Amino acid sequence: MASAQQRPGIASSVFRRKPIENIEEEQGSGGLARSLGLWQLTAIGVGAIIGAGVFSLAGEVAQGTAGPAVLISFLIAGVASAAAAFSYAEFAGLIPRAGSAYTYGYAVLGEIVGWFIGWDLLLEYTAIVAVVAIGISGYFGFLLQNLGIDLPLWMLGAPGTEPAGVPAGSYKVDLFGMVLCLFIAFLLTRGMRSAARFETIVVGIKVLIVLVIIGAGVFFINTDNYTPFFPFGVGGTFAGAAVVFFAVFGYDAMSTAAEESKDAQRHMPKAILLSLAISMVLYVLACLVLTGMQHYTEIDPRSGFATAFASVGLGGLANLIALGAIVGILTVMFTFMLGVTRVWYAMSRDGLLPKWFAKTDPKRHVPTRVTWIAGAISAVIAGFLPIGEAAALTNIGILSAFVVVCIAVIVLRYRRPDLPRTFRTPGMPVVPAIGVVFSLWLISFLDWHTWARFGVWLLIGLVIYFAYSYRRSNLNRPESAGSPPAS
Repeated sequence: MASAQQRPGIASSVFRRKPIENIEEEQGSGGLARSLGLWQLTAIGVGAIIGAGVFSLAGEVAQGTAGPAVLISFLIAGVASAAAAFSYAEFAGLIPRAGSAYTYGYAVLGEIVGWFIGWDLLLEYTAIVAVVAIGISGYFGFLLQNLGIDLPLWMLGAPGTEPAGVPAGSYKVDLFGMVLCLFIAFLLTRGMRSAARFETIVVGIKVLIVLVIIGAGVFFINTDNYTPFFPFGVGGTFAGAAVVFFAVFGYDAMSTAAEESKDAQRHMPKAILLSLAISMVLYVLACLVLTGMQHYTEIDPRSGFATAFASVGLGGLANLIALGAIVGILTVMFTFMLGVTRVWYAMSRDGLLPKWFAKTDPKRHVPTRVTWIAGAISAVIAGFLPIGEAAALTNIGILSAFVVVCIAVIVLRYRRPDLPRTFRTPGMPVVPAIGVVFSLWLISFLDWHTWARFGVWLLIGLVIYFAYSYRRSNLNRPESAGSPPAS
């Protein structure tokens, strides 16, 4: 029997680390099928990044925060996001497991850090799916209205979100938003191969629509609209970067699918960097066209491109833009629901949550249980919460994950320089340090309501960890540490 002196104290055992050397063994028996190639992974990343940034944020930031310098705001945010992306890319090649930031934090900084990041991402990713579903629902209503189709008021939104002219109490549920969440869950339960095929096709359509918008708009650019270029000063440009930063990540959710990549160690780092690079090019071109077609003071912050094309006599493109918004944002839902299910699966497989959740479908090799649960939870949020309240649940957890990943990549580089890395973060440690500083800076912009919700969620997670996860962790049972449950 081990003596009391030989038993590690709780303070040290909560920082026990997942052995990186066991990664290959774990992913071989994890129950997920390898079916994603480089371009499918890249499409999933682009699908998460390109969405609201083009169709709403660009116009909003140009009109009220940065003016034509909105493209500089996107470039600043892109550089900051790239600092984190390089860190994710190094880990994706080194630790090709489901779970992304949760897994990286667990392997480098310890179980309690991994737990809190995973716990945060469960809430953040689920809330993002719901917020996006609400946003798509609004575009869908706009498109149907333009086509002369009127839907019953009760199904058009969450209670209390009635616009001016609609009697209070008319809205009962955002039915379309709920259906979308359940549809994405259904799609993901069909198997990763077919789901990724659908995602790749839809992302291709989305990119094509964005290119059509850019290509048509470039002929109506008036360079006088670029003056003044910095109407809100350099400070406005940086403030704009803080806003649009939330449109230039998404590769973090894509990296949760590492175990489903055919060659994760080579393809995941490339897919992360490719998806960010492609998205940034489209963002910059879109900003140039938007602020060139209309003076920044005339841009509609809600539907920038639609009003811009209407102002030059191309109002017929408004429906195409609405369709592009629906298609574009749908792919964001896909990637973030994929993210929440893979983080949940990884935490359950490691014993931090009940292993019942880690059960995969024997035929399709996907975690169907957590997929349907995540779909149902996001559907309830989308159906009954206003978009502002749902959006308040997002952002802080993802920024916290960025901080953890950037710190972890520095720590591991100096702790284990011998590990074989298929991609190495350049400019070590300056580049990941930039990712840490920028993420913390953005966190400082969040209001106290967000911090309060974050604190309550962390407190709940702390209780669950010590009441269940600490004792049930695979690492608390040496004979099974590193050996995931059979699926």
